[in-house]
Amino acid sequence: MSASTEHAAAGQASAYRVFTVTGQRRFALAERERHEPSPGRVRIRVEACGICHTDVLAVEGLRPDPSTPIVPGHEIVGVIEAIGDGVDPAWRPGDRVGVGFLGGQDNTCQACRRGDFVNCSDQPRTGTSVDGGYAEVVYARATGLVRIPPGLDPLAGAPLLCAGLTMYNALISASARPGSLVAVQGIGGLGHLGIQYARALGHRVVAVARGAAKAGLAAELGAHDYIDSTRTDPGAALQRLGGAAVIVATAASGASMSPLVRGLDRRGELVVVGAAPDPIQVSTSDLIFGEHVVRGSLTGTAIENEDNLRFVLDHGIRSRNEVFPLSEAPKAYERMINGGARFRVVLDPSR
Repeated sequence: MSASTEHAAAGQASAYRVFTVTGQRRFALAERERHEPSPGRVRIRVEACGICHTDVLAVEGLRPDPSTPIVPGHEIVGVIEAIGDGVDPAWRPGDRVGVGFLGGQDNTCQACRRGDFVNCSDQPRTGTSVDGGYAEVVYARATGLVRIPPGLDPLAGAPLLCAGLTMYNALISASARPGSLVAVQGIGGLGHLGIQYARALGHRVVAVARGAAKAGLAAELGAHDYIDSTRTDPGAALQRLGGAAVIVATAASGASMSPLVRGLDRRGELVVVGAAPDPIQVSTSDLIFGEHVVRGSLTGTAIENEDNLRFVLDHGIRSRNEVFPLSEAPKAYERMINGGARFRVVLDPSR
């Protein structure tokens, strides 16, 4: 063990708590022993972990072998305790870091050789294929580490590592100039952040959601206009506003996304970030006439996440969170999956 690792480990209790899950929602509180991180990995003391809708992959048994215990959670902020062999010396014990859904590229596969790190074929999916952050300690591949900037509180910042990054990348990757009409569908865990990002990027922001009661919240978050999709066709309403350069669809409903394509301006893009069980149905004419694009956007790389966090601090973007102690992880998950949270749920392992 190196001197720096010995120093980091000093005073740390060897045992730590985790919540594992098997089958469908079978949570179990367990205790594990700290060990040295394997080559290329670090050990992190978790300070906060957000609960994301993607956690359903682990918690609802949507993985190859649901009988194998897994620790969910991939919106992790913590402090490095120990470092394995071969880790870049830029990372040191005591550094505050984040870990997102994409747990670090391997730098050797065909996608990585072409610089496409998001689509690395050997990338752990934190909290789904490897243990995640419903825990006091997590082990992570060093290539997936995100440096947390000073001034970002762990409990406030955890959801930004996935929900925030998802919205940030969906918007900055689109071909929309500042001042363009940009729509965000849904005002939930993703959408409430997307409205803030779009406003900070200088766009004219339209929020699309169900019910007139959300109009005030949309304006509070920074939207210039609001469309109640229960009272009007959202595609037609967007056309009356001039047509959207970009629409970011966050609702977990393909049926609710389908009408949005007709709201796009020429060469406009519908960017899908909400995973839905039903398909999006689009007529070929709605794609051909106007040369519209429908595409997905998957979170982002570690360095893009660092860009995202700096942008958040520069522009005052804030995730609205409900905080639960780690001991109430099952209750916190239920709060998220039932749609009761306003708007993100975060676990605090210190409680």
